[in-house]
Amino acid sequence: MTTPTMTLVDAITTRRSVRGFLPDPVSDEVLQQIFELARTAPSNCNTQPWTCYVASGDLKNRLREQFLQRQEDKVPGTPDFGYVSQFEGEYRKRQVECAVALYNEMGIARDDKAGRLRAVRRNFEFFDAPHILFLGMDRNFGSTIALDVGIYAQTLMLAMNAYGVSTCAMGSMRAYPDLVREAFRLDEQTGILLGISFGYEDPDVPANRTRTTREPLSDTVIFKNH
Repeated sequence: MTTPTMTLVDAITTRRSVRGFLPDPVSDEVLQQIFELARTAPSNCNTQPWTCYVASGDLKNRLREQFLQRQEDKVPGTPDFGYVSQFEGEYRKRQVECAVALYNEMGIARDDKAGRLRAVRRNFEFFDAPHILFLGMDRNFGSTIALDVGIYAQTLMLAMNAYGVSTCAMGSMRAYPDLVREAFRLDEQTGILLGISFGYEDPDVPANRTRTTREPLSDTVIFKNH
């Protein structure tokens, strides 16, 4: 059995989005241990409403090409679940700061439209990761149950980080759920919430130097006794 390389505290504090991977796949043994850990995530009434669909090898490559073709053909996305993409005020400020940090590392100027398009394309290339997973739930479920899937996703990414496996959660992977259903032979009732690229980080990819900040605790947590 493979031993995790870090403590829970380390896994939490060092986890970050990685946008460039080495081609080396994660072994089946390590994957089994990671997903065994993740399945212990909490959920409402223990419903465990999530299902992971993991693509590697030829299937991952085929999905990559299909996603890229849709993107290049400017096919509008048809996500299964609603998504708020317009942020205002402090949320917009944080979104912009994140984009600036990433684009600066990638050498993309504000007016570099071609560079920005290349950055978007990288999502649909799965950042060259050897694995891509899609998180799904029943389409009858709404935001309350989606919270459970989010908790599972965080548990899974922390487990991966503990084993030295890097991740990037991607909302863009919800754009073409029909491709995922076709690849895994799923029925129409299965909805896709997000995707996660994962594998071993390529330290030579400039985007992987990106670091973001967090708001002070006093701005995000309110302690009250009476």
